[in-house]
Amino acid sequence: MVARVEMPALSAEDRAILDLEGPEVAGHTCKVVIVGHPAPSLAELQERIAARVDRAPLLRARLGGTAESPCWTEAPDFAVADHVVERSGAPLEPSGLATVVARIFEQRLSRARPLWRIDVLRLEDGRAALVWRIHHALADGSAAMRYGREVLWDEPDDGPQTPTRAGAAHSTPSPAIDAEDDRRRRHHLAGFLRRELIETPGDRSPFDGRIGSARAVAFAAIPLRPFHDAAKRVERATLNDALLAVIAGAVRRWIETHDGRLGRLRLRVPVSLHEEGDAAGNRDSFITLPVDLEEKDPVVRLRTVHTETTARKSAQDAERIDTLRHTLEARSQRLGELAERLIGGPRSFALCISNVRGPQGRLRIGAAPVESLHTLAEVGRRHALRVSAVSAMGSLQLGFCADRTLIDDVETIAAAAETEAEALIAAE
Repeated sequence: MVARVEMPALSAEDRAILDLEGPEVAGHTCKVVIVGHPAPSLAELQERIAARVDRAPLLRARLGGTAESPCWTEAPDFAVADHVVERSGAPLEPSGLATVVARIFEQRLSRARPLWRIDVLRLEDGRAALVWRIHHALADGSAAMRYGREVLWDEPDDGPQTPTRAGAAHSTPSPAIDAEDDRRRRHHLAGFLRRELIETPGDRSPFDGRIGSARAVAFAAIPLRPFHDAAKRVERATLNDALLAVIAGAVRRWIETHDGRLGRLRLRVPVSLHEEGDAAGNRDSFITLPVDLEEKDPVVRLRTVHTETTARKSAQDAERIDTLRHTLEARSQRLGELAERLIGGPRSFALCISNVRGPQGRLRIGAAPVESLHTLAEVGRRHALRVSAVSAMGSLQLGFCADRTLIDDVETIAAAAETEAEALIAAE
């Protein structure tokens, strides 16, 4: 029997995130895990998660209370079988996976149950895809990775390490730090989502348009070590600098095929303000930088991106933005809302690109190897494309989520990102 635990309070930030969900915007993040032979059966997956779910008590929590005062409460009838389900019908061709994932992504999680679900998709070649949706009120991308470690996959202690930013600490947090980490991340995520989803007039972005509820998704992968080394060859640029340069190049190729106007693309990059050893957890802000789409050379583009990001880091722009936002919010709710509108619309940025460090080493789910791990994040109103990356198992794995009405060929952007990465790696 699973021990009952006291659930944390539903914070104002949690409620704000829940309120953002609507007919056009889903409130969840999504992990797509490809599992190789021998792919576990549905019963094996359910048993594995049931045996470990007490490590992540919020996965047993549902919304309770009232509409005016919601709270987390342990679901009395919680059953893993309600949350880990298998798609009926014939196994999928691997080429058709993205379409099915997009249809699943569009579906809302039931608020009558804990806000997560894993859909198991069988592939014709004997592998399986686990499509794991987790509501943002429960977890952002980093916390979702921790949930994966706690309840789904096994990570060997001696797995190969992948490059990460200098000074980053990745020790296993204590439960108390985990809880505070979740609270702080949700606090800043609420503000971030408000900025993403507020509608602002203007048409200066190639992805600016009124979105609907239909989604298209695509995936790409870049070999991590060669990509990391290629970035370092260009004035010791970072992996994230290289990612931004590559995505800008991919967008450039897409715009050219759509007879669009090349100009300057404004990218938004979430930035963690967490300091090493700070048990309080992450504080998230962002930086915004322009990229010249007229530039064809990926090395020149990377050099420019590195210069822009270095200047913003030196000036502590992310910290200043964070302080300004909270100062305005403290002075006046209307001032805070105005600031969010000014920095959240398509005139402020065209595309958000996030990068999360994923699990290191080779992963397994029981006897089955995990072959890939991609993440998807929801688009925002007037922002029809969102790009998410996770570094895991020696690869930088990219997920592209788009409004299907406005961008019906997102797979061409994903393919262009791989092409741009290959060009950067090959450059001397």
